[in-house]
Amino acid sequence: MNLQLSTPPRPAGSRVAGLGHYQPPTVVTNDDLVARGVHTSDEWIQTRVGIAERRFATDETMLDMAVAAASKALANSGISPTEIDLVILATCTGKQQVPGGAAELASRLGIPSPGAYDLNAACAGFVYGLNAASNAVLAGHAHTVLVVGSEKLTDYVDLMERGTGIIFADGAGAAVVTASDRAGIGPVVWGSDGDSAGAITTDPATATLRQEGQSVFRWATSTMGDVALRACAAAGLEPSQLAGFIPHQANLRIIDLIAKKLNAPNVVVARDIITSGNTSSASIPIALSKMLERGEITSGAPVLVVGFGAGLTYAAQVILAP
Repeated sequence: MNLQLSTPPRPAGSRVAGLGHYQPPTVVTNDDLVARGVHTSDEWIQTRVGIAERRFATDETMLDMAVAAASKALANSGISPTEIDLVILATCTGKQQVPGGAAELASRLGIPSPGAYDLNAACAGFVYGLNAASNAVLAGHAHTVLVVGSEKLTDYVDLMERGTGIIFADGAGAAVVTASDRAGIGPVVWGSDGDSAGAITTDPATATLRQEGQSVFRWATSTMGDVALRACAAAGLEPSQLAGFIPHQANLRIIDLIAKKLNAPNVVVARDIITSGNTSSASIPIALSKMLERGEITSGAPVLVVGFGAGLTYAAQVILAP
């Protein structure tokens, strides 16, 4: 028997139709951390990681922030929640192992019966989710996908520990991905280094996040520049043709060193870490959404997104701004 199964019609391309972000209202400065008893200083933090302030969620959950960011992305896209047929939630800070949060997120947004799943690639999660959404659209298995990166890292960080408590923060960002008559999301360049997985972990007894800061710094600065260049090449662009570069907001020194390797001085570089801290999978969509709101990047312009973090995992691709 030689059966041929039917396959759904496939569009020519996929694109990001809208972005949105949400950050909690509580601003915590470096001096605020010192006042809480953290053994550090504003100068020490800004010199080493470039952060001046960050946002902490108090009464809000990871899902609350996801709903807020997703609602904004849907509004900016002009697409109704009823048109969404797949929801992908990138997070590493869900409150429980089961169930995941994507189905509840969809329900709270009024999205009827979509495919829904959580994705955990830590700080690279949003780019992994963006690629998964694009692939679902290109394969004809979904027409319109909601991708959300949302993190409440303050649930997992020892805020009194200088190595992590000064860095991590809370927030959410979202994108709506839909079918298009041209390619608006380029090929992904991704990979992992499982031999170094111990560089960023959570304590099995307390679930407290720990990281080997210097090891992660060396890995990111020696690896991500090449990944960024490969993503540009995969999209058929020179770095100088980019309008924006939005890397994961891990450390200002890492951002600047990767940007230097791109050798594209006229490209606008996201440095949202200065006022937002490190929000893991939420950092890229938050930074890009803000840049669009401020008019730093125009609709249709090519931007490079590069995520990297625990695993160790990374993913990069060029997209056209909505």
